[in-house]
Amino acid sequence: MLYKFIDLFAGIGGIRLAFEEYGECVFSCEWDVKAQETYFANFYETPFGDIRKINEKEIPDHDILLAGFPCQPFSIAGVSKKNSLGRAHGFLDETQGTLFFDIARIIKEKQPQAFLLENVKNLKSHDKGRTYRVIKKVLENDLGYTVYDKIINAKGLVPQNRERIYIVGFKKPIKFQFPSLPDKGPALRTILEDEVDEKYTLSDKLWKYLQAYKEKHEAKGNGFGYGLADLDSYSRTLSARYYKDGSEILIPQKGKNPRKLTPRECARLQGFPDSFKIVVSNTAAYKQFGNSVAVPVVRLIAEKMIQAIEQDELIENGKGLIAHVGK
Repeated sequence: MLYKFIDLFAGIGGIRLAFEEYGECVFSCEWDVKAQETYFANFYETPFGDIRKINEKEIPDHDILLAGFPCQPFSIAGVSKKNSLGRAHGFLDETQGTLFFDIARIIKEKQPQAFLLENVKNLKSHDKGRTYRVIKKVLENDLGYTVYDKIINAKGLVPQNRERIYIVGFKKPIKFQFPSLPDKGPALRTILEDEVDEKYTLSDKLWKYLQAYKEKHEAKGNGFGYGLADLDSYSRTLSARYYKDGSEILIPQKGKNPRKLTPRECARLQGFPDSFKIVVSNTAAYKQFGNSVAVPVVRLIAEKMIQAIEQDELIENGKGLIAHVGK
C-alpha cells in the first residue's frame, strides 16, 4: 500500500526522503526561502511558506503527518477561553502562540493514521519538563492518539553524535517499537571527500583565535572551544552555526591548519545521498544541513511505523492505554 503524507517544517526534506519509498508527499510547508530553493531543486516543488497562514481545511487528506517542528516556550493561560476548536480549556490555551499549535490543529482537522515529530532532545527537559507534558497531553488526551517517544543517537548509522527526540503517534491504539541502532557506526573518514579546496582550511588568524579561546575556557575549568575530530570515530553534533567558523567539527590535516567540512561532507554526515543537490551558498548549505535530520535514522523509524500500521496489532487493553517508551 502507498501512503499519502505531508511534510511540515520541512527544511530541506530530510524526513521526506526517508518516507518517499512508502508513498507520496501531498503537501509541504517551510518558511525559509533558501531552504525552499534546496527543496525545489530536489523535489520539484516549492513548499508553502508560513504554516500559521494556512487553513487546515485546505491541506490535502493524508495518512501520515511529518514535522520537525521548532521548540518554543509554552505559556499556560490562567483563564480558560472558548476557542474555535470547541474546547473550553486546555488545547488552545496551552499551545496558542507556539508552532506546535499549528501541528495540533492540522491533526485535529485531518485525523491522519499516524504522525512523526522530531525535535532536539532538550524538548523533554525544557521548562522543567512542562513543555513536553503539554505536548503529550494535547496529543494523547485532546487528540486521542497513542503516543510513543524515544531519544535516539544517530552515531550508530552516521559518524556523528546526534541525539534527537522522535515522537510517534497512531490514531488507533496499535503496538509500535522504535528501531534498535548499532552501537558503533561508520568512521568519520568514510564521509570525507578525496580532494578539498584550500578555502576550507582555517586561516592562521582564525586558528590562533580558536586555540586561544579554548585555552581561556579550559583555564576556567569548562570545555568550551573547538573540536578537533577523530577520523576513526564520530564527530560532535553538526549545528546550524557551523557556517560561522566550523569550530565544533574540525578535520585535522598533516602539516597545516585544520579545515572545515565541505557542504557535501555535511550532507553525508546527515546521511543524505550524493545525488542530493546543493544549490545554495556554502553559508546557507551549512545552516540547512545543521538544521536537518539524520536521514538513515528516520528511514528506520519510517519502516517500523509502516510495519506497525500494516500489522495493526492492538495494545491489549484497547484504546485509552497509552504507551510511553524511551524515558
